[in-house]
Amino acid sequence: MSAPKKVLVSDKLSDAGLQILKSAAGIVVDYKPGLSEDDLAAAIGEYDGLVIRSGSKVTAKVIAKAENLRVIGRAGIGVDNVDVPVASRKGIVVMNTPTGNAVTTAEHALSLLMSLARKIPQATASMRGGKWEKTKFEGKEIAGKTLGVIGMGNIGRIVADRAQGLKLKVIAFDPVLNAEKAASLGIELVSVDALLTRSDFITIHAPLTPETKNLFCTANFAKMKKGALLVNAARGGIVNEQDLEVALKEGKIAGAALDVFDKEPCDPEHPLLKLENVICTPHLGASTAEAQERVALEIAEQVVAYLTSGEVKNAVNVPSLPGDAAEKIAPYLDLARKLGKLLGQLGSVDVRELRITCTGDAGTYGVRPVANAALAGYLERFLEEPVNAVSAPYEAKERGISVIEVRAEAPSRRYTSTVRVTVSGEGGLHTATGTLGASGGAVLVGLDGYELDATLEGNVLVMNNEDRPGVIGAVGTILGKKQINVSRMQVGLHEGQAFALWNVDAAIPEETLKELRALPNVRSVLPVKL
Repeated sequence: MSAPKKVLVSDKLSDAGLQILKSAAGIVVDYKPGLSEDDLAAAIGEYDGLVIRSGSKVTAKVIAKAENLRVIGRAGIGVDNVDVPVASRKGIVVMNTPTGNAVTTAEHALSLLMSLARKIPQATASMRGGKWEKTKFEGKEIAGKTLGVIGMGNIGRIVADRAQGLKLKVIAFDPVLNAEKAASLGIELVSVDALLTRSDFITIHAPLTPETKNLFCTANFAKMKKGALLVNAARGGIVNEQDLEVALKEGKIAGAALDVFDKEPCDPEHPLLKLENVICTPHLGASTAEAQERVALEIAEQVVAYLTSGEVKNAVNVPSLPGDAAEKIAPYLDLARKLGKLLGQLGSVDVRELRITCTGDAGTYGVRPVANAALAGYLERFLEEPVNAVSAPYEAKERGISVIEVRAEAPSRRYTSTVRVTVSGEGGLHTATGTLGASGGAVLVGLDGYELDATLEGNVLVMNNEDRPGVIGAVGTILGKKQINVSRMQVGLHEGQAFALWNVDAAIPEETLKELRALPNVRSVLPVKL
């Protein structure tokens, strides 16, 4: 019986979410909310899974100590508090819950917009001060105005939908949304500049990336309508806070509502907090009872599914596999990894490109998972540290290896589903093609132009020789004398040459390999471990 998986929960999580983790078979849970970075680094080494919210900082320092960690689950959307590239290079899956708080955050953004337009917080503060300043807080109607939405992901689409119900005209910028899809949502897709110049109100629902950092700066504030209002309930850093302060003081825009800041918690003396045309909340976008419960349940279920069955859902650094896909695709991932391992042991070609082609069921869930498995198998021979399907793409990129993914029609009637892996470089290329056998195991059906039907398992002797009588007998005699059992042997022929794979029960000693290489008509003998 395998040892139980250990999961650390280092931020507050609802009782229902904790119960899902604790009730899962084979999982032990430690609940320690509020750990500092140093405390988390000291504790993380023994855990297979980590569940967090926004409080825990999973830095490179923490990840360096995570010897057993396989998955980080973030209950919420943003993973700003996780060093995703470092986690990925270490083979750790990072998951979030992108839809769990989408409605809540969208509603908060619209609430901020309406509060800003009608100056509700300012009027409330005035009345609590004993005043009745009815004329001072004249606001703006939103019906019939134009709302610009930056980012049309889950939250942005909900905002747009609700805004249309409030009779706003919605325009949007999103770099990966096409105009046809936008039109089907009743939205006009525009450039950033057009959105800035045309919008009466702008709301941000984009991630913080190098492209969006400081998107709202002095130059872009100058393009906005003089009376425009800005709402940011997405990520701090997208709005340059110093430039926003100047734009508000100089009247370039009329007001701003902020739920997020560059540094959180923000400084109580932050200049923006002192401006009357600014309203703000302490990162409350996802703070409803319903959303907190929903994301806790979702991330708990995702972490349990990954640790118990390998199912990947809502991962930010590896393709997600829906439903029972993990089980269905697992044999093809095993096949791809073995093909990669085989090619990694055939001899260096100074690899510059690794091409993976899937046909039939092998590509049902996309080529990416299969490609990553093949890449991990190939790189395994060349790296001291462990490599898996998560870390492999990062290792390949650092080494200048281009990964090409292809989905093609079945190559022949003989095989309905195949995986073909080709590595190429200045030294030439090697190609291996595999399929699944009747029992579901990995079978090699092609290697460097030779047709085969060889089992990819355990210790394998790969031999290239002239197609002459007596070679197979001579090899068998030597192996027999050395008490090395042969469980299976397959030969492929091409233009007078033979390529043979001998499945043997143990690693072959170097002295025996020398004896085999000295046989007449034998060109090469290579031991491979799969």
